Amino acid sequence: MDFKTLPSGRFTLRNVSVPACLIGQPGDLVRTDIGVDAGKIAAPGGMDVDMGGAMVLPTFTDMHTHLDKGHIWPRSPNPDGTFDGALSTVRADHARWTAEDVGARMDFALRCAYAHGTARIRTHIDSVDGQYQRSWPVVVEMREKWAGRIDLQAVSLMSCDRFGTDAAFDDLANVVQQAGGVLGLVTYPIPDLPRILNGFFEMAGRMGLHVDFHTDETMDPTSETLCMIAESVLETGYDLPVVVGHCCSVSTQEEARALDTLDIVAKAGLNAVSLPMCNLYLQDRAPGRTPRRRGVTLVHEMKARGIPVSFASDNTRDPFYAYGDLDMVEVMREATRIAHLDHTGTDWVKAFTTTPAAACMFDAPDLSPDAPADLILFRARSWTEFFARPQSDRVVLRRGTAIDRTLPDYAELDHLMTN
Repeated sequence: MDFKTLPSGRFTLRNVSVPACLIGQPGDLVRTDIGVDAGKIAAPGGMDVDMGGAMVLPTFTDMHTHLDKGHIWPRSPNPDGTFDGALSTVRADHARWTAEDVGARMDFALRCAYAHGTARIRTHIDSVDGQYQRSWPVVVEMREKWAGRIDLQAVSLMSCDRFGTDAAFDDLANVVQQAGGVLGLVTYPIPDLPRILNGFFEMAGRMGLHVDFHTDETMDPTSETLCMIAESVLETGYDLPVVVGHCCSVSTQEEARALDTLDIVAKAGLNAVSLPMCNLYLQDRAPGRTPRRRGVTLVHEMKARGIPVSFASDNTRDPFYAYGDLDMVEVMREATRIAHLDHTGTDWVKAFTTTPAAACMFDAPDLSPDAPADLILFRARSWTEFFARPQSDRVVLRRGTAIDRTLPDYAELDHLMTN
């Protein structure tokens, strides 16, 4: 099969391999045919293209990113690879976050994600100390600029100790509401957290805002804010979508304690997202010591309880993660290895496509007739071939037409990196 000579108009991709779970069939990968007509998936017809068993996936959903931080590493590297080092470095870099700076880096990141085959992104936006006044107008601009190529959502990022009903937080919430965004919070153990969470949920419910948390991003087993979030949802009756990200500390707790927490999370109907690459980079890092723990949350135990589990990129080339390119194939490959997703069911592909779309209430990627022909074609014919190589020669179809997958040059950002 020559990936570069796909026909235009109506055609059929014959003999492709697709995950059975994405087309409502039992099993793992199954062979089928996919017709394309007028930019939509259709019944087979037109010119035949023998794909030789090549894999086809729908476009990806990356539901936890930080586009506003992306690519600042050349000017603001993490001094020691730790979480505290990342936090202090980013806060110092905020002084350079003008609308021009944030916009250029966000657009660069979106071009990368688009070229790799992502069609839906949720990004967290640093909103502390008035930064939201500079960054949120850029979010609205980028969402409009990328409409039709990437559906973009944004979440306000604010630590739980900053929450209050004073004018500053009220103003942020109003900006988020007006921008069609999601209200976010970073939670960690502080004495008044249950009261703060109840107030947060009451505000979000009153304003009709969905919520998204950075939760227990630590290896400290005494950090149990995930349980507090679930309990607050049940206590307040908040009934809009809730996302909890990271949830690292539950992996270090006593088994019975951790599972009790997950039972409450399931009862509260939370959506979980694991960020395996960033957590592997930051967690359990200490000078002169080999890390013992991976930082990934209890994804298997969550899934067994019916908790929707997703995986996402998180940070890219910033102090929280020095690497990454918003490539969900890389996220799939690394999550599979880090969290042992292999040998544990045949539907984990949903955690990178349909499950995060549902958690964020995006239009779901779909391989059914009449759905947009937004597809990613891979030479790999099996999962072992898929995960063995980076799939850099993939073809991305949007509305049935192959896009230009040329990645932007890092040199484009050089003018932003000079001191």
